[in-house]
Amino acid sequence: MRTTRAVLGGLAAMVTVGLALTACSGTPEDSGNGGGDAPDGATEVTFWQSQFTDEENEWYESVVDAYNESQDEVHVNLTVVPADAWEQRMTAAQAAGNAPDVRTMNYGDIRDAARTSQITALTDLISEEAWSDLQENVLESVSADGEHFGYPMLVEPSAVLYYRTDLFDEAGLSGPPSSWEELIDYAEQLTDDQVFGMRLAQTSVDMSWSTWGYQWNVAGHLPISQDWSEPAANDDFAPLLQAFQDLFDSGALPPGDGIGYADATPYGEGEFAMMANGSWAASQLLADYPEIAEVTEVAAMPSFSGEPGETTATLGGWTWVVDGNSDVSAEAADFIEWSLGGDPENVVPFFEATVFSKVSPRQSVADVIAELPDVDSINPWNETIQTDIVPFAQQEPAYPWNVSLAMGEAIEAAMQGTPVDEALATANDKIATEIANSELAGTGS
Repeated sequence: MRTTRAVLGGLAAMVTVGLALTACSGTPEDSGNGGGDAPDGATEVTFWQSQFTDEENEWYESVVDAYNESQDEVHVNLTVVPADAWEQRMTAAQAAGNAPDVRTMNYGDIRDAARTSQITALTDLISEEAWSDLQENVLESVSADGEHFGYPMLVEPSAVLYYRTDLFDEAGLSGPPSSWEELIDYAEQLTDDQVFGMRLAQTSVDMSWSTWGYQWNVAGHLPISQDWSEPAANDDFAPLLQAFQDLFDSGALPPGDGIGYADATPYGEGEFAMMANGSWAASQLLADYPEIAEVTEVAAMPSFSGEPGETTATLGGWTWVVDGNSDVSAEAADFIEWSLGGDPENVVPFFEATVFSKVSPRQSVADVIAELPDVDSINPWNETIQTDIVPFAQQEPAYPWNVSLAMGEAIEAAMQGTPVDEALATANDKIATEIANSELAGTGS
């Protein structure tokens, strides 16, 4: 998590734990509001957004204000909820019957929320023109049983390789590693008493989601069968666990420092020669560590086969949904379409504010951004991310979190010395238990 920028990337928002409930009434003690006063007779729509960076929060407020000023029949009231309090405050609001009409939701939560009727199908409430503008693989990630349950706002690759060109030059390395075997070799060569060779996720929770792309790459599947009937944490994943173990044993991957995977601070402060992080890290490095950014290049994380163009990342991000009990679902959907699915100029400023470190799932928005004259000068890594990573990334899996956590715990255990086969067997047992306890069999795709 980008703690200094108050951001949780993609799935990270799903795993916030152990937080004090401060607003049992369901009305959050928000850190900012937007929307102003509703005109007489207007239908009011409540909107909760998770707290992001200051730049992102400003865009949310501005788009709400612009929508309210564009007409006088619907008035949106915006509330910003701290990311680390989201789950408990939303649960309290739902229990009290005053959940917001519109809220932000990550892709991984869509299917379960739809299955349990927490959110409303938007298929017929948003125009076909807006739906058809979306990338097909992203549209699938907000769909279930033939209905669309959220309108996607952005996607962001979970894994990008950031590497120091000055340190590569000193070590006589000509470019990024093309395979995990080379990654381990390079990391060992680059490790000295000043820097560590490689930064990866260092806790089981962060490993659980940040390694989805590596899991796809090494095994060709995820650790549960497609229909969620059988565990599949088998030996296909052994090279991934072995790689973490080898990096840790060599000293190129240090023990955990308490800083989350999504926070680029350790790399920005010069502690690492290479770092795996999401595309969002670009905005942090460019804003806070310009000297390190100047000697940084990016590439796709290497594949286990050594071949380019393989999946090594997943695409996470945020959608907007309408609550299943909203009495103003049509008005709420109108606001969503106006903000995210209408005029591209309403949403392009969001991507400008985040220095193009995130990707629009809408073709018309991507086309407008492509015509901007200074995208690559603002974010020098944009083209590589768009060309070499995004087209090959998979969508985040939609199965329950405990399945991902079982694999994250297996990777962490292997890194710390547990035999790889033993760690995988334990993960397989945990996933089998989750399938039984949550009655998952047959509920996958």
